[in-house]
Amino acid sequence: MNQKWNTGTYDTDMAFVSQYGESLIELLKPAAGEFILDWGCGTGDLAAAIASRGAAVTGIDASPEMIAAARLKHPHLTFILADGQSYTAEPSADAVFSNAALHWLTDARGAAASIAASLRTGGRFVAEFGGKDNIASVVHGLPLAFAAAGCQDKLALPWYFPGIAEYTTLLEQSGLSASLALCYDRPTPLAGGEQGFVTWLNTFADGILSVLTPVQRGQVLAFMEQELRPQLFHDGVWVMDYRRIRVVAVKR
Repeated sequence: MNQKWNTGTYDTDMAFVSQYGESLIELLKPAAGEFILDWGCGTGDLAAAIASRGAAVTGIDASPEMIAAARLKHPHLTFILADGQSYTAEPSADAVFSNAALHWLTDARGAAASIAASLRTGGRFVAEFGGKDNIASVVHGLPLAFAAAGCQDKLALPWYFPGIAEYTTLLEQSGLSASLALCYDRPTPLAGGEQGFVTWLNTFADGILSVLTPVQRGQVLAFMEQELRPQLFHDGVWVMDYRRIRVVAVKR
């Protein structure tokens, strides 16, 4: 799947990604002198916020576009192009932080093992990402849209949205003991008014849509907008049906 990121659109229309992550930093409680990894750092804004607390921060991301933008925006920090499903940090980190990234890592077992291998004993893991039934409207709507456009054989969903029990079990099996695990609904308003949902799809479902012809892509976008408008469009604003997992764990 060829997911490409327009980092300009991501930083403006999808600014909520970093904004919602700020409360996660309070849970992380970064301390001066700590070495912290931002796992799926995007354009680096949360890595910079963590570094402002005095920690040494390295961000990793599998997107060349994201890493290039992060290096440009925050040249005083280290950003590494790496696959979070197989990367291991050297030296080991005091903490791994991850916001809105782990649901893109479909090899969840590989990601958990890599995170555990990158932490020192007693190191902590603090993360938030899409949980079971996150964007259920989109997950249910895309197969209908692709079928209506006559291209259902081209649909492949790139997301991993686990339940609490599934994910905490995976962490335990990887040597991480969860001390906090919760799943909660987080309805998320989109910028852009009428165009907010199509912009969201073109940003976060670009890899799904990139396999289509321009005509098919237009048909899928139009179908999704019409199908989901009654559910997601309220008072001139598209509100996405986000459902998040928030977890804190310690490496045994």
